[in-house]
Amino acid sequence: MSITIMIVEDEENARKNISEFLITKNYELVPCETLHQAKTCLKTNPIDIVLLDVFLPDGNGTELLYDIAQLPYRPPTILLTAADDIQIAVDAMKNGALDFIGKPFEFSRLQQALQKAEEIVMLRREVAQYRRAQQEDLKFVLGNSSEFNKVISQAKRTAKTSINVMISGESGSGKEVVARYIFTNGPRASKPFIAVNCAAIQSTIFESELFGHEEGAFSSANKKKPGLMEQADTGILFLDEISSMPLDIQVKLLRAIEEKAFYRVGGTKLIKVDVQILAASNRDLKKMVDNGEFRQDLYYRLNVVEINVPTLKERKEDIPELVGFFINKFNMEMGMNVSDISPLAMEALKAYSWPGNIRELSNAIERAMLFCDDPVLDLGHLPDYVFKTKQA
Repeated sequence: MSITIMIVEDEENARKNISEFLITKNYELVPCETLHQAKTCLKTNPIDIVLLDVFLPDGNGTELLYDIAQLPYRPPTILLTAADDIQIAVDAMKNGALDFIGKPFEFSRLQQALQKAEEIVMLRREVAQYRRAQQEDLKFVLGNSSEFNKVISQAKRTAKTSINVMISGESGSGKEVVARYIFTNGPRASKPFIAVNCAAIQSTIFESELFGHEEGAFSSANKKKPGLMEQADTGILFLDEISSMPLDIQVKLLRAIEEKAFYRVGGTKLIKVDVQILAASNRDLKKMVDNGEFRQDLYYRLNVVEINVPTLKERKEDIPELVGFFINKFNMEMGMNVSDISPLAMEALKAYSWPGNIRELSNAIERAMLFCDDPVLDLGHLPDYVFKTKQA
């Protein structure tokens, strides 16, 4: 994808020379001669980077920084300034400008500044793409059933705060997606979201993974490593299947949550963090507490708010919407053109109990589409276990 640069320069020869150089680098250009013209272009063109002269016929170019600051994407701005304008440029950088280049300048210096700006643009595009993907993933569990509307209502209210949340529900029901919903709709949405499956971490390295370690802390610690808590600083740490966390690590996690600080393994420096904890489990943690398998104090520290995600069996009215989403999703991924599902096939999907919940439904639709050469999914395309359930 190309990058569009707005050149705000009133001197014709300078504007022409800069434009010719940028064209050789395959940039798209939007040339402007005045401050007024630049303000209009910002409103009518998708601008990625701004090259801005300080002194323009109708005002000081730094005034444009205010307009740029109001944009949701804030294109990085590089000032073009004469040698005696350095203080103006420094002040402008305090107000949001990325860099400044003193006139006259070498094109190598301009390319250096543009490279830094381009990195910011590409990073923002990646973040935007990631967020769009997240929003698509949210459809994975969204529906209109009263059961799931209750979950979304709780998640929306919880998202406004930074309290710890326990998300319970069967495997495949969408616990992580609910956690991401809280994240994307809360004040930490622009901060890190670190997700970890506690069941996938070996007990012997759990402390190191969670809190990090210093170089030489143990035989294989060849260099310092920040842990998950540190990586999630200012953001959210999602601890999936927290029931698998060893009891001795639960003690240390509780202390880290209460003190908002911890030590790396082998470290002596206290690491302070601001982390919101979202935990999830497909097991009955209260029962585990009663059986001495999970610490009671940690349970109550994490379970400030509990959100229970219903099974797909409890929200079967959402199946048609979810099936439509998966058909569209796999059409794009598999290069297919399935347009619908037959009434008989839909009835079979509704009749099945879905022990694997939404994840199992996703797999069933993907498999059905793999063996479908028609524009409509039919009963025979479904996995045998779904078909046999229908016939029972």
